[in-house]
Amino acid sequence: MPRTRTFIAVDVGSAIRTAVIEAQKTLSNTGANVNWVSPESMHVTLLFLGDVDDTDLARVCRVVQKSAVVAEPFLLRIGGLGAFPTLRRPKTIWGGLVEGADSLQRLHATIEEQLIELGTYRQEERAYTPHLTLGRVQGEADGNILVDELPKWEQWNGGYTTIEEVLVMSSELLRTGPEYTIVGRARLGA
Repeated sequence: MPRTRTFIAVDVGSAIRTAVIEAQKTLSNTGANVNWVSPESMHVTLLFLGDVDDTDLARVCRVVQKSAVVAEPFLLRIGGLGAFPTLRRPKTIWGGLVEGADSLQRLHATIEEQLIELGTYRQEERAYTPHLTLGRVQGEADGNILVDELPKWEQWNGGYTTIEEVLVMSSELLRTGPEYTIVGRARLGA
């Protein structure tokens, strides 16, 4: 049975994309080798479902629609850079959510509960922490280059957007990086 690598996300809008591109350019000047997220791929993930049977995709979209209709549009503001697992050992560089994290967490919980009931999602052990991934550091030496630079970005203003819809996305892993396609859209409060 065909399966599709699937996740649920929100788009970050053009103002945030512009701010992130500028931050990526500046951080690239450090010489650290980082696989930067391309502008067209920028999003905040709500849930990663992994490989979903194609026969279940329509049901996943209906669950997202049902969850979105009870939520209202909200402001998403990005600010301050951080890193996973820590700023002293950066492997993933991310932008934090200054505003909108609570709304995303509520939306995540509502969708997660229904997807678990549907049987297309298994709850993760770690708590959901919404963030915007900017890039993935290639090696330990590259991370060491960024250790002194990243704390300078704690007050960075990454811009804002109004979140009005939730997206069901497919992800195809290619040599050039992941390619995302919108499988379904669900308007908030609609």
